[in-house]
Amino acid sequence: MRIAFITPGFSGHEADWCIPVVRDLVRAMARSHEVHVFALRYPYRRDRYLLDGAVVDALGGARRTGFRRLVFLQRAWAFILQQVRRWTPDVLHALWADEPGFLAVAVGRRLGIPTVVSVMGGELVALPDIGYGGQLSRLNRWLVRAALRGATRVTVGAQAVYRQAEAWVSPERLLRLPLGVDTQRFHPYAESAGPAPWTEEGIHLLQVASLVPVKDPATALRAVAIVVRHRPDVHLHVVGDGPLRDALRASARDLGLEAHVTFHGAIPHERLPAYYRAARLCVLSSRYESQSMVTLEAAACARTTVGTAVGLIPDLEPATRAVPVGDPEALADALTAVLQEPGTLESMGRACLQAVASGYTLTHTVAHLTTLYEELR
Repeated sequence: MRIAFITPGFSGHEADWCIPVVRDLVRAMARSHEVHVFALRYPYRRDRYLLDGAVVDALGGARRTGFRRLVFLQRAWAFILQQVRRWTPDVLHALWADEPGFLAVAVGRRLGIPTVVSVMGGELVALPDIGYGGQLSRLNRWLVRAALRGATRVTVGAQAVYRQAEAWVSPERLLRLPLGVDTQRFHPYAESAGPAPWTEEGIHLLQVASLVPVKDPATALRAVAIVVRHRPDVHLHVVGDGPLRDALRASARDLGLEAHVTFHGAIPHERLPAYYRAARLCVLSSRYESQSMVTLEAAACARTTVGTAVGLIPDLEPATRAVPVGDPEALADALTAVLQEPGTLESMGRACLQAVASGYTLTHTVAHLTTLYEELR
């Protein structure tokens, strides 16, 4: 089968983990199918190259905005139309429902090719106080509406997003189809390569997130500040980088957490499993997630996540614990409860492994998508 993916970005070379879940999906699909990737924005160059068994066309859209964005979208449509007309894929699959979704539907409609649009981020929401969400922009609202109304099928990764998408998509076209985790990389069994991320005694918590407002890492810090009053052996490890880094370091000092928080910065994707395994549990404080791959990565390593009720956190309960968004006291209470209950972490870790094995692996995703593509041919 021939599959064309349209995505905002894709890895530019072997060591580049631009969007790990997309790269894993493309590599897995390319093992059994012909795959062509159209990367709209990243890499920041126009190029054609081979990676992970797929042909990749980078359109080099970079950060074009305003009128230049409109020009880019028109040129991207013309280029993809030309390439798809030559290659004639069986399906066009857009990863993200704004620019990729619009282009997939526009090209698919012109050439009579079925289209799948996956909601992958904040396309359906608006959080104006932090400038996050596809619904903040008039153009983005139009792109998303056109994509969701025109797609042959629309997929989402979590039940909450399914409910949001129902406003745009009829039930017979809407599917809950999570993107699964690569259990060849993320698993609970320690590997000999490389030292452990930390060796100190104590209760080690892990947060893997970009340091940006929608991840709300400040709420995690405030929650940990409450927890350590009663559990001084607790230590939070923050993996990720972003524009809030300096402010968060200052906040940690103000909260008296200098001995209880370590900012590790960005960590190569292939090293993340060791961090999950070294932690007792993971913390998620996001204001919004369309799915939350880090929750699945942790679960595949037998580590539960205590976090806000976004993405897959509510779907995976009781293997996880969900609390209201933006509530550090509730997050602290949930963390304390999980740490205090004898055997709870171990039983939740086992439940996480069972949940992943039941339907959240990359293998499941490839099988479900292959079946969907076959139905649409």
